Amino acid sequence: MPIIKEGWVVGGKILIVDDQYGIRILLHEVLSLDGYETLMAEDGKEALRLFEQHQPDLIILDMKMPGLNGLDILRAIRKRSSDVQVFMMTAYGELDMIKEATRLGVTQYFTKPFDIEQLRQSVREWFHKSIHA
Repeated sequence: MPIIKEGWVVGGKILIVDDQYGIRILLHEVLSLDGYETLMAEDGKEALRLFEQHQPDLIILDMKMPGLNGLDILRAIRKRSSDVQVFMMTAYGELDMIKEATRLGVTQYFTKPFDIEQLRQSVREWFHKSIHA
């Protein structure tokens, strides 16, 4: 359950989904230091399992992965929950995929290589808004 500490919301649960180990670890380290509980998945199957088991508040999802891609995972998640917030990461400027992700409720996009401070700030702002909604 998220709480407010020193003006920021901490304690929220974030699922990080990316097939690149370095990205997962970077996000885990940065977001854990901010007081968030992080879960990491390297593929779609693991992401859906962790989503079911832990019901995260926020999912940071890579668009392009082997097997189930980000849109496939997002569609499966939306069948289970329309409420969970999803931020999408992509190294590709594929307009059709971005349009579909937006239709499925994605509101934040980060193009790889992304600015970690910008992503961190977006996470903080989203949790702050969600607790004050």
